[in-house]
Amino acid sequence: MADFGFNELHQNEVINYMRFARSKRALRLKTIDSCFQDLKDSRLIEETYTVDEVSDMLDGLQVLVRGEVEMELINTAHTNVLLLRQLFSQAEKFYLRLQTDISELENRELLEQVAEFEKTDFKPNSKVNQESSKPKLAPLNEGGVSELLQKEISRLQEDNDKLKARLRTLESQAMNALDDKSKAERALKALQKSQGDHQFAMCAQEIANLEGTVAAMQADFEKTLNANVASQKDLQDSLVSAKHDLLRVQEQLSLAEKELEKKFQQTAAYRNMKEILTKKNEHIKDLRKRLQRYESDE
Repeated sequence: MADFGFNELHQNEVINYMRFARSKRALRLKTIDSCFQDLKDSRLIEETYTVDEVSDMLDGLQVLVRGEVEMELINTAHTNVLLLRQLFSQAEKFYLRLQTDISELENRELLEQVAEFEKTDFKPNSKVNQESSKPKLAPLNEGGVSELLQKEISRLQEDNDKLKARLRTLESQAMNALDDKSKAERALKALQKSQGDHQFAMCAQEIANLEGTVAAMQADFEKTLNANVASQKDLQDSLVSAKHDLLRVQEQLSLAEKELEKKFQQTAAYRNMKEILTKKNEHIKDLRKRLQRYESDE
């Protein structure tokens, strides 16, 4: 950071801002990962999909990811404005006029230096740490302007520490809410799968029994045909009637399966799971609003 011409105090301020930006970036990346995981857990539950279904899932995912990225870019721009506001406000108190060069924001050489500094994980040498940890005596005969500046710096540092603690608390609450939402969705899917497997087993057993009955009737028909050709027509009619009964029973089973599924959606367990998911979603929205409100306060 010596190449930028910063003193120790300003270097620490830059480090604090880069750490803040890194934490915000990590939180937004976790949110984007959550969007993809939610799609996998909620939509990718079958083996085959049509082109329209895949296109619909991708469109929904695009809307979510686009919204998260746009929100992060907007928040970054607003955060930078607030940072400039702090610097300009401090300069105006001492009748200073600061100017910015927008073209320098795209200076590749300087951007590479900043990226290289970030890779060091903000670990200055031990000598700087030792010197910064030692208490420093205030100079004698210090003017009123310097004393006022020192008090303002102390106040800003105290406010910054409080805001950092509040930010960590809100981030922890947001992550816990996302984890609870994922657990509730997995539990709901497991319950639905368990109910579906039980119904499928019952239908399969019933069909197997009917198929066995038809097979037995066919065997009896063949045996009787060999014994008495005259009764062939009656046996054929009986077989046709049995097949009709089988189709009718299969249709009844299909209707019963749909009715069971409808009843399951009306059970207390399903409504409770749905209510939990709704509350978790509202909690997450509330936390996001609180985060946005906190960023606006900054």
